[in-house]
Amino acid sequence: MKLTILGTGNATVTKCYNTCFAFTENKEHFLVDAGGGNQILRILDEEGILLKNIHDIFITHEHIDHLLGLIWLIRMIGQKMNANAYDGELRIYCHEELIHKIQTIAELTIQKKVTKHIGSRIQLIPVQDGETKSILGCNVTFFDIGSTKAKQYGFTIYTPKGNKLACCGDEPYNPCEEKYIKGSDWMMHEAFCLYKEADKFKPYEKHHSTVKEACICAQELQIPNLILYHTEETHLEHRKELYTKEGQQYYKGNLFVPNDREIFEL
Repeated sequence: MKLTILGTGNATVTKCYNTCFAFTENKEHFLVDAGGGNQILRILDEEGILLKNIHDIFITHEHIDHLLGLIWLIRMIGQKMNANAYDGELRIYCHEELIHKIQTIAELTIQKKVTKHIGSRIQLIPVQDGETKSILGCNVTFFDIGSTKAKQYGFTIYTPKGNKLACCGDEPYNPCEEKYIKGSDWMMHEAFCLYKEADKFKPYEKHHSTVKEACICAQELQIPNLILYHTEETHLEHRKELYTKEGQQYYKGNLFVPNDREIFEL
C-alpha cells in the first residue's frame, strides 16, 4: 500500500498545501481530508490520482482547511457521474454531526444537477466511535479523539501486509485514543512548530503540539515509525532537517518529516 502526503501545512499556509493524504492500493484511492480549496484538484492530477478512482473519502472534522477541498471533489466527481465517466459510488465518511454541514455547503454552492447525486451515488456515511469499515479491502477503525475545539475523529488502518497505521487527527494525542493507537507500526501526528519556537507560534493556545511533545508521545507509546505533519511554513526549505534534529532528541524510532507530495510504502 502506498501513502501519498498531498499536503503538510496547517490551516493558514500559502507556500504548501493544507494537511491531507491518500492511501493507494491497486489503483484505487482512499483520501483523508481534502485541504482548503481547489488546489486539491491540481495536486491529485499531478500525482496521477484520478478522480474516477477515488471512491472513499474521510473527513476528520469541520475546519475549513480540511473540509472545503471536498466541495470541489463533490462537484467534479458529480460532473463525471453526469458524463458517464465515473463508475459506482462516492462514499464520504465522517462523524454524524458533520453530515448536515457538508450537505448544506454543497447544496448552497453547487448546481442541483450535481447535488442530486447526494443521498444516492454520493453517500454521506456517518461513523461512530470505534466503528470499523472495509476500505480498499482493509479494516479502518474510526475513533473520537476527544477534541475540545470541534468534534474530530482519527482512525487506524491495517494494510494488506498487516501493518497498523494510526492517525491522531490534527490535535495532540489524547489518552482516550490509547486503546486504538497502542501497538501501531506507524503513527501520524501533528507538530505545529519546533519546541524552541513555541513562544513565537503559540501552539498550545491553538490546541496543537510541538515536535518535542509529538516525539515524546510516540516514544512512550513505543511506535516504531512516526510521521509529523500540520506544521507552520516558515522553515519549508529546512523543515525536514530542523524538525528531525529536534525530534531525535526525544524519539528513537524512525522519524519522518515529509514535504508535500512525499510517498511512503507501508
